[in-house]
Amino acid sequence: MKKGPKIKEINITPIAIVDPPLLNAAGLHAPYALRIIVELITDDNITGISEIPGTTDIEKALHECKDLIIGQDPFQTNKISDILIAHFGTDNIADRGLFPWDSRKLVHIFSALEVACLDIVGKIVNRPVVDLLGGKRRESVPFAAYLFYKYEGAGGKLAFGTDPNAKGWAAARQASALNPAEIVAQAQAMCKEFGFQSIKLKGGVFEPRQEVDAIIALREAFGENVPLRIDPNALWTVETSIKYGLEMEGIIEYLEDPCRGQENMAAVRKALKTPLATNMCTTSFEDIPRSIQLGSEDIILSDHHFWGGLRESMTLTGVCKTFGRDLSMHSNSHLGISLAAMVHLGAAIPNFRYALDTHYPWQSDEVITQGRFKFEDGAVVVPEGPGLGVELDKEALAKLHQNYLDCGLTKRDDQVEMRKVIPDWEFKQTRW
Repeated sequence: MKKGPKIKEINITPIAIVDPPLLNAAGLHAPYALRIIVELITDDNITGISEIPGTTDIEKALHECKDLIIGQDPFQTNKISDILIAHFGTDNIADRGLFPWDSRKLVHIFSALEVACLDIVGKIVNRPVVDLLGGKRRESVPFAAYLFYKYEGAGGKLAFGTDPNAKGWAAARQASALNPAEIVAQAQAMCKEFGFQSIKLKGGVFEPRQEVDAIIALREAFGENVPLRIDPNALWTVETSIKYGLEMEGIIEYLEDPCRGQENMAAVRKALKTPLATNMCTTSFEDIPRSIQLGSEDIILSDHHFWGGLRESMTLTGVCKTFGRDLSMHSNSHLGISLAAMVHLGAAIPNFRYALDTHYPWQSDEVITQGRFKFEDGAVVVPEGPGLGVELDKEALAKLHQNYLDCGLTKRDDQVEMRKVIPDWEFKQTRW
């Protein structure tokens, strides 16, 4: 039997990318978002790359598994998974945490290694990653405009300051958005730049009346043919979710995580005709049986960084199909490597009905040689090259790593950032 290549080197580079002062249920985005770039290099000098959310804990764990992974065959991702589980143990539901982002360790580590391995395999067989997932079901993948309440500011070194020379979306990205009129202006600028055909509002920031008024204002500005969705990040009670959910029936295509927990979501789902979506109450295969038993959501918002990689995400599509769930995708602040992986996965999944989330318009940095991805009518064409179809820009990587060294951040903590504006601000699991 022909032996495959072996991994001879692993490079792990934490980076910091400029992020504007975006608001959410957990507080405020820092001036920089943290990511980790992983490079796997084989003994015949083929490189695979990946990108995951970054913390010093995850970076440390990646370094810890170097000795475990060097010498392994990138085709054997099942074996790599088993090695990691034997060393780190498995994640559990509690490890996910209460915040809008996911705090589990193993899923981050494995997704980083698996995507980089698939990038290598694709280069060896000269096929794109989507073909390793079963092949393309669509030539391009649609995304939704992802709106945020935000303070004025460009992020990065400017922080709450702005660049007076910015034009178009670059100027709109740094403008404040603290009321319905400013949210509509943000949406108009983003849709003009990227051509998005549907719109999502990140809620959980202001009392529900204002956020629902913003949805109504978006409907008035964009008309009934542009699907809308809102995500209060589980900060509403069941009663609040039902009250405002009923008001938004016929206006929104789905309501994402209005309240916390599968039981509460199921109660809201029974009271509304509008579909419910989640990336907070059903976030692992361990959650699925109870989700089906209760009927807690209609749409699972997957994220290959949090569901154990691209192939496990394809497994999730089968679970969703079996139990009558739709599948779309959650997003976090990311660059082109993660976006490429999302596009390959988005091209392969069946029963695709809802445009995917992406923070990409909010980021101005990039770490791939091709430059920033282009959106046409809100969609991204599946990269055609082998593997992910993108290559790492080493000069950009060095610059973004220096950002990381200079900014001093070690993990995401939106409450700390929020207290720079409101000193006594406290995160609450349920607020309204």
